[in-house]
Amino acid sequence: MNPINRKTIVFGVMFVLALIFFIIVNPFSWNDAGNRTVVERTNGEQIVQFAPGIFYAGFFAKEKEWPNQISVTYQEATAQLELEDNGIEVGQIMIRFSDATTADVRGITQFILPSDEKEMILIHNTHRTPQSLVVKRLAPYTKECLQSSAQLMSSEKHYGGGRAQMAQDFLDQLKEGVFLLKTEENLVYDSLEMEKKRIYQTEIQIDPKTMVPKRKISSIKEYGITVADAAITDVDYEEKVDEKLVKIIDAATKSAISKQELMTAQQQTLTAKAKGEQALVEIEYQQKQDQTKQVVEAETKVKVAEQDKLQQKIAYEASILEARKIKELADANAYARQRIMQADGALELKLKAQVEVQKVWADAFSKYQGAVVPQIQTGGGPATNGALSFMDIMTAKTAKDFALDLKNKN
Repeated sequence: MNPINRKTIVFGVMFVLALIFFIIVNPFSWNDAGNRTVVERTNGEQIVQFAPGIFYAGFFAKEKEWPNQISVTYQEATAQLELEDNGIEVGQIMIRFSDATTADVRGITQFILPSDEKEMILIHNTHRTPQSLVVKRLAPYTKECLQSSAQLMSSEKHYGGGRAQMAQDFLDQLKEGVFLLKTEENLVYDSLEMEKKRIYQTEIQIDPKTMVPKRKISSIKEYGITVADAAITDVDYEEKVDEKLVKIIDAATKSAISKQELMTAQQQTLTAKAKGEQALVEIEYQQKQDQTKQVVEAETKVKVAEQDKLQQKIAYEASILEARKIKELADANAYARQRIMQADGALELKLKAQVEVQKVWADAFSKYQGAVVPQIQTGGGPATNGALSFMDIMTAKTAKDFALDLKNKN
């Protein structure tokens, strides 16, 4: 065989053996993001690799990955102690309220492992695996905090609006430690069962000096573990509580209906009263309007009568003045006529009267149908005209009656 080929084969075999040996005893390792790796070297030294990526672990070193956060879930009926997506299912947790009723709780609690190397090494040395940490420390601590929170209220109070308070108490105790509680006995009247019952009221112990709640030392703080978040997703009450709640709901419903009916009746009464008062007000207003109208009409009639009376008085006074005026005018005219008559002897009146008289007898004479001149004359007297004699007679009579003096006295 060619010496060169022999050397090549030997070198190749040695390289492969060296590669296999390097892989077996590889001093380098890889840390995934979201995890930390605890390394135990051959000399007994322990280190924790927090940063992600490749790092030097040492020859023949042992490595154990831990998640940065561990979730304790209690959703299922049974526990499944396998680390999946950085969470471990421990099964539903049973709690007992202050009224001795129970319920199954579903939820999730997230814990953050410490960033301090010594604390992380202490956790690793104490529990060795995440499953052990959850089962022996995190799950019991979560259950203790839940049960302590449930003891602070009754199931009825929890159902009636205490869910948020219980969740707050639960998170507070997870972060700071479990409350130290005290129990007081009280007698209360159960309106549903119509009897008095002995109730044990659980309260938080308060330090009289600091006035802050007394707490049990946290079993996770000594390891530097903190709580990221906690959520109670569901509370399933036992059957006895459900039956009681049904009675309470029915009673509350009936009470609400009764109150609503009472409020409706009261509202109807108030409405009827308001309508009646409104009708009375309208009637009173209408009557007042009628009264006001009658008063106004009466006042108007009085004022009209007064106005008429005033007008009549004015007219009366005016008529008196007019009569006085007429009288004074008549007196003046009479006086004037008297003066005229005294001045001319009433010549004008006498002349008018004379004319009228002459007209009357002249008219009567013109209508006379007899013989004015006698048809037969006897004797030897002087001859006269009968018509002329009649006219003379009438003229003489008129002059005598009026004492006519045709001469002007002036």
